[in-house]
Amino acid sequence: MPRVEIVYAMAAVQRRYAVDLADGGTVRGAIEQSGVLRDYPQIDLARDRVGVRGRLVALADVLREGDRVEILRPLVADPKTERSRRAQSARHRP
Repeated sequence: MPRVEIVYAMAAVQRRYAVDLADGGTVRGAIEQSGVLRDYPQIDLARDRVGVRGRLVALADVLREGDRVEILRPLVADPKTERSRRAQSARHRP
C-alpha cells in the first residue's frame, strides 16, 4: 500500500495530508481520500492544476510510494503584467 502526501498551500499556511492508497491509486483518488476537498471547498479539480514532484500531472495518473501531490492555486495576477508594472514604477522613481 503506497503512502503519499497531499499538500495545499495558501498564502499564510500549508496543509499536509498523508494517505495510504491501494496499488494503482490515482492522483484524483488520493486527493478525494485525503479530505482536503472537504476542508477547502474552494478547490476545483476541473480548474486547479495538480503537480507531483514539481511537474504537472493528470488526475488519472497513478501514484507511487512517497509521491507528494501538490494542489496549485490559481494565480492572483499575471506574472508578466506584474513584472511590467514593477519595471514601469522603477523607471518613474527619482
